[in-house]
Amino acid sequence: MYNLMDVEKFDREIEEKGWVVFRDVLDGSFVDELREDCLKWIDLCTRYQIMNNINETGDGTAHQAVGGNDSIDKFLDMHIFHDYLLRFFDGKPYVLNACTPVGGFPNTNIYIHRVHRDVGIYIKGYWLRINMLVMLDDFTLENGATRVLSGAHLKEEKPTDKEFDDRCDTILGSCGSVALFNSYLWHRGGVNMTDRNRVALTLSFGRPFIKPQLDYARMLGEEYGRGLSALTRQVLGYNCRVPTSHDEWYRPVEDRLYQPGQG
Repeated sequence: MYNLMDVEKFDREIEEKGWVVFRDVLDGSFVDELREDCLKWIDLCTRYQIMNNINETGDGTAHQAVGGNDSIDKFLDMHIFHDYLLRFFDGKPYVLNACTPVGGFPNTNIYIHRVHRDVGIYIKGYWLRINMLVMLDDFTLENGATRVLSGAHLKEEKPTDKEFDDRCDTILGSCGSVALFNSYLWHRGGVNMTDRNRVALTLSFGRPFIKPQLDYARMLGEEYGRGLSALTRQVLGYNCRVPTSHDEWYRPVEDRLYQPGQG
């Protein structure tokens, strides 16, 4: 049984503030697994970054950490927050848009520390994406917990850095807590002033007709997909694939790559 909140409170806070925190959802042993696997993915993606001349030392993040047959895959398949995600998306299907472990290394300054929102387009009153922040260490003022500008999901204009710093809130929580926030919300990571990593698993979910950052279904393949539950197939994009040939296009309804109801 997870420590969740009633849906009325979720609806109110996500609408008014743009963010909510579910306290102490995951138990310690599973948090340890997730933390270890996030750092494993960061090591892997650091090698890609260096090999492809993205940077010289890696930036302490990993991207698209799916398909490793590890605790991250297990977490995705648990669907702990499915009812809340459904409410956010008006009861309609959604898919995984990004899966990004963040190392939170001490005294670093990378792209996540700049004020930003995670969608490039703004449609007033129409929610496109939601972010999920899984805290795998305690999130404190000292170790640079995420800052958010409450209510800023209701406005298109980007605040100045001063406006943001004067009015922002900090998402604090113990390890195993999980925050959800509207991807329209202006936010940034704080600087970790301690000597220990502040590890998090960050994910985002969006409407199926919006392209995810990576085509998970094609990356993972048909055989992998056959072993998934119906809901996990939906979340990983198996129901909203774009055909690439006439043979893929002309299929019976039940076999189509883009299934009905996806938008």
